[in-house]
Amino acid sequence: MKKLEELIDNEDPFFNIMNEWISESKNQVTVLPPADNCAQILLESQVSTHSILGSLIYHTGGVLIDHGWLRMLGSGNKSLLRDVCSWNKDSNASGLYLIADDAVGGFYAINGGAFADEINSIYYWAPDSIEWEPLGATFSEFFGWLLSGDLDEFYTALRWRDWINDVAKISTNQCFSFYPFLWSEQGDCNISSRKVVPIDEALILKYDLLSQLQEST
Repeated sequence: MKKLEELIDNEDPFFNIMNEWISESKNQVTVLPPADNCAQILLESQVSTHSILGSLIYHTGGVLIDHGWLRMLGSGNKSLLRDVCSWNKDSNASGLYLIADDAVGGFYAINGGAFADEINSIYYWAPDSIEWEPLGATFSEFFGWLLSGDLDEFYTALRWRDWINDVAKISTNQCFSFYPFLWSEQGDCNISSRKVVPIDEALILKYDLLSQLQEST
């Protein structure tokens, strides 16, 4: 394992570049202060602050994007209790490194070997899909897209009229669950019943459903 001083890059940290991107962001962004134990979390992650992931861990508690619709994980904060290391330790995402999620139970991860193609690129598990899908982007490209990309267009089928007000009422450790499921033929975010569930429960449910579907085929 690398020592902490090897992971903290004071000469060329990505944090300065990240701040420039955030200042030019087209989407609404809230940068949360880092946790008191951010150095320990960085050490556990073994990621340098020369990278965007290391900068997120060491310099932020996480980043909330588009009125809290999307949560980019860092070292944790009272407004985002999960840190990226503990979140991955407790997940079932073998071969994937979870780095963000959204208010409708969608999950973003770095492909660490779960899929043969596009190693180290970002995959998205949408609430209206039962499979992880490649976004064809590196971590830095993905983060830049979150800041300045057209999220309304990307989430067209997953947003309803009052989503901003509804998202403001839930915590960053929760998400909306829909029934009928959005990946089913009957599923529709404007018609399906909507309830608030813990984000970890939503992740477990998706893996359970995926396992059941795989066993039935």
